[in-house]
Amino acid sequence: MTIDTGLSTRSGIALPKGSGMGGGIVSGVFEQAESMRPTIYGERWAIVGGHPLVSEVGAEILRRGGNAIDAGVAAGFASNVVQVEMCNLGGIAPILVREAGSPEVQAIAGIGTWGASADLATIRDAYDGALPLGGVPSIVPGAVSGWLTALSRFGTMELPDVIGAAVELARDGFLLDPRTASHLARMGAGFSRWESSTAVYQPDGAPLEAGDRLVQPALATTLQRLSDAASDARAAGASREDAIEAAHALFYRGDIAETIAAFVAERGGYLTTDDLAGFRADVTPAPSVRFGDWDVHVTPTWSQGLVIAQALGVLERRGIRGIADGSVEYAHEVVEALKLAFSERERAYGDPRYTTETADELLADEHLAALAAMVGERALPNLPTVAQAGPKLPSTTAIVVVDAAGGAFSSSPSDTIDGAPVIPELGIICSPRGVQSRLVEGHPNALRAGGRPCVTPAAVIALGAGPGAGADDIWAAACPGGDVIVQAIVQAMLQHDVYGKSPQAAVEAPRLFGSSYPGGFHPHPVGESLVFVEAGFGEEVAAGLQERGHEIIDWPANEFDAGSVQTIVSTSTPTGSRVLAAGADSRRTAYAQAR
Repeated sequence: MTIDTGLSTRSGIALPKGSGMGGGIVSGVFEQAESMRPTIYGERWAIVGGHPLVSEVGAEILRRGGNAIDAGVAAGFASNVVQVEMCNLGGIAPILVREAGSPEVQAIAGIGTWGASADLATIRDAYDGALPLGGVPSIVPGAVSGWLTALSRFGTMELPDVIGAAVELARDGFLLDPRTASHLARMGAGFSRWESSTAVYQPDGAPLEAGDRLVQPALATTLQRLSDAASDARAAGASREDAIEAAHALFYRGDIAETIAAFVAERGGYLTTDDLAGFRADVTPAPSVRFGDWDVHVTPTWSQGLVIAQALGVLERRGIRGIADGSVEYAHEVVEALKLAFSERERAYGDPRYTTETADELLADEHLAALAAMVGERALPNLPTVAQAGPKLPSTTAIVVVDAAGGAFSSSPSDTIDGAPVIPELGIICSPRGVQSRLVEGHPNALRAGGRPCVTPAAVIALGAGPGAGADDIWAAACPGGDVIVQAIVQAMLQHDVYGKSPQAAVEAPRLFGSSYPGGFHPHPVGESLVFVEAGFGEEVAAGLQERGHEIIDWPANEFDAGSVQTIVSTSTPTGSRVLAAGADSRRTAYAQAR
């Protein structure tokens, strides 16, 4: 068999005809790949973790019969070991959960609170308006409560079975890949002043390299103690849920809590054992917005997740489905919708126990319509919804899991090892997320005793709600990247739902990042009208945005700082079986598995 390609060189010389069975180069027979990586398909389950080892830990739980929440929690604990440069067991874990068959999505606030003795004016005056790292901005570690609450309320497995892989990875260590080794080395500049941190991550006085083994014995001991607390309680006749509660009590009421409180207090922080003992990861319904045929559920206003919902609501009302993908108009509409939503973050987001506007009010149809009406041909000024009157922590990771029964899990665990010193007895840091609170009296996200900061990590679980989506269709997404998190998720969702790209092609599509708002981290710097444009949009888009009043900075293709969207879309076939399609962003070490 031969194939006539009909091709010729630029000089007009005809190319030789190729033969079959791989006998020659035959251009054009097979279509070009739509993405650098393939979309991963399954019918029983799918998982996308921020690192291949994290995904494998969750996948093994699913192979053993665990549900999406069991797998998500196992992957979460593993991420606190494998991706310690991006998240920490002593850090935060905002979580969304959908139980199989439920019409609702639940938000789990694995975000700690300021201590009862923290006072805005005192801290502001004592440090001249700064929030020095080391102890001052430490809040109660929320991740452990988040993981345990998710497992107890929505999982099916025992804690020792779920946490076992994390214990092993911390105790026996694992080999560093080049990217993780590079990240640890770069963060060394941040934690070099903390001897307890360098002892773990630069054990011989120099950064670990690719192929070196990272061992974290103190962290392994802490994880093992949580496992043992649950095992001992179970052996004494406790229920599965009460056994998990025993582990929770050990961390937040036992000697672990005493060690955390003493360590923070010695470094000028504001936590006591009472603050830890009184902490619990709240579980509340997740707010949502209709976008196309989906009800898009997001994390509440203790997170910036509502930026996703408000931006999608604005874009729907702006007619995004009639705008050409990759055009100047597309880029302008996306940047402006996100600018409005970030302005709303500045105006109204904060711990929902203390803010004056509810998520429902912020997502009301008339409010979104009013926001949409503000968009014009020219770039809006910074903070268009607000009456006009610092150093950033480096990132986060993400985990999404969906099972065939309809269970779903989405989380963006965070807190990096250059944000606070390692507590040597425990092998963890104490969450420095207080740097996301504002030192401004009356601000909705102002520092409050006992209050949560509004954090940048967010999560999405969308449920089918219209004729174009099945009643049990599910779409989960999460992403690392500070202020870029919600911007990257919005754009990936547009690429899939509006422009029909596969999940993998959607997360790889080029992105924009606007910064016309105070940043999420102290000292909250503003990038006036700046828009970062990733290669792939074309020079005409950058030039068109410039003409409309945006200040353009070019980003290379596959830019690390453009985030790493991890997503799974679960749909049903006419025969009633499931198809789960997973996308893992090629910009970082995200990795998908499905079965």
